[in-house]
Amino acid sequence: MLQRLRSLAPSREQLEANPWLRRLAPQLSDPKLWHWSRRGVAAGMSIGLFIGLLIPVAQIFLAAAVAIVLRANVPIAAGATLITNPLTVAPIYYAAYRLGAWVTGSTSPVMTSFNDPAALWDKLGAIGLPLFTGLGIAAIVSAAAGYVLISQAWAWHVAGKRRRSRS
Repeated sequence: MLQRLRSLAPSREQLEANPWLRRLAPQLSDPKLWHWSRRGVAAGMSIGLFIGLLIPVAQIFLAAAVAIVLRANVPIAAGATLITNPLTVAPIYYAAYRLGAWVTGSTSPVMTSFNDPAALWDKLGAIGLPLFTGLGIAAIVSAAAGYVLISQAWAWHVAGKRRRSRS
C-alpha cells in the first residue's frame, strides 16, 4: 500500500515546477517534508483533506504551505486535496449543504427561475450559511478521521510486520 501511495504522490520536482509553489522551493528541499513516517503521512492526509474540502481554490498551494509549517508530508498533503475534483465536487458540496441545512435548521431555497439575476443572487446567498457550515463540519471530521485512520493503519501494519518477522 505504501508503494502505491508513493507512486501516486507528486514528486518534489513536480511540486517545485508548479508556478504557485515556486516561492516555497527553498522550504520544499527539506528532506523531512518528504519522509514517509507515520506522523508525517497522517498529518499530511489530515491537512490535505481539510483544505481540499474547505478551500475551493489554490488547494495544493495552501496544503503544501501548511504542510511545510506543520512539518507534515508534502506530497500526501497535496495529493489529498484531490478529494474535491470535477467528478466529486458536486456530490460533496450537495452533501455538505444538506448537512449544514440540517445543523442550522435552514430550508432549501426553491429555484423557480434563472432569468431574474437579483432573485438568483438572493437564493445563492441563502445557501451560503448552510453550505459553509456543512463544509466546515465535513472538513473537521474528515481531517480528524483521516489522521486517526492513517495512524492506526500504519501501527497495525508495523505490528503485523513485527509479528511475522518473529515467526
